[in-house]
Amino acid sequence: MKAVCEGIELSEAVLKVVKACSTKTITPILECIKISAKNDSLILSATDGEISIRKTIKAEIMEEGDVCVPGRYFSDFIKKLEGEQIVLAANGKKMDIIYADSQTEMQMLPADDFPRIDTEINESSFKLKTKDLKKFISSTSFCCSTDDSRPILKGCQFVIDGDDICVTSLDGFRLATVNGNLVSATGNMEIVCPARTLNEIEKMLPDTEEETEIFVQRGMILVSSDNTVLTSRLYNGDFIKKENIIPRDFTTIVTVDRALLKASIERAAILVRNDKNSLVIFDIGSDRIEISSNSEIGNVQEPVKADVVGKDIKIAMNSKFIIDAVNALGEERIQLSFNSQIQPFVCENAENKDRLYLILPVRTANNA
Repeated sequence: MKAVCEGIELSEAVLKVVKACSTKTITPILECIKISAKNDSLILSATDGEISIRKTIKAEIMEEGDVCVPGRYFSDFIKKLEGEQIVLAANGKKMDIIYADSQTEMQMLPADDFPRIDTEINESSFKLKTKDLKKFISSTSFCCSTDDSRPILKGCQFVIDGDDICVTSLDGFRLATVNGNLVSATGNMEIVCPARTLNEIEKMLPDTEEETEIFVQRGMILVSSDNTVLTSRLYNGDFIKKENIIPRDFTTIVTVDRALLKASIERAAILVRNDKNSLVIFDIGSDRIEISSNSEIGNVQEPVKADVVGKDIKIAMNSKFIIDAVNALGEERIQLSFNSQIQPFVCENAENKDRLYLILPVRTANNA
């Protein structure tokens, strides 16, 4: 293999695909980027067995062929050559990287050992506006679990019903669900996609008014954009039914200015950020929420004006969970709905109910 390309284009491509290189494996080939020179293009591929990314760039191909190079080292090195024209050439068991008046050698692994990446995924699909897909991902993926003991909770559930879509995630302590509309779908379906995959999809998609089509087949998905193709395995199993978790009625409903509430919680969270639960307390009365926190560093107590309907309530919660939920809501005024100090409570926009966040309170000595 021998090819000539621009450093900036190669660097951008490498930085995209290296995200799919494995970081914890006993199989060295999964730590590699495969570079294929064919016709007038370089095709860069990486996979860790769950997610795969392939990026194609223009290049002058002097000799076709395939090589595999250590992904992280190659990425870091090429990033330093963005202003150069680069020649990549296989040389025995090493690859020559030639730039300006310099030449570097890098170890190669046999390209035949690199796993085959299946891109023939087109049995069914759904299409939606790109900005909506990015909104669905950013509004739910942060609630996915990171615990390997329940893998299915490490992903977001997508339920397609006609032209409607509902995306849900939960980690055992909080839940996020967002509803919206599709452009089209080949049929109803339900899939659970890894949060890591979704976050990579969000990064690779442009901020445009265009549409994105997601293809599904044999427990796999495929998304493509700007000469980049991402494929990923989906999780198998039964996802938790959110209808059994989200309360239908509430005894206390609070409507409050989102910016004021967020600022007060963030101040209260500063003094408890090193505590296990980063605990803040809401003491809700007739026309305000008293927000407080207490630690060895000090204590905070601030009132925030609010419209309160129903019973007074005092409830403790993880400050990160409530801040994440408030950040994900988009309106100036939001609604918090409670039943008791030990039951899950709900955060929503005051008007547009397209998204909902449910949070489990923290039991304290006073409410255990």
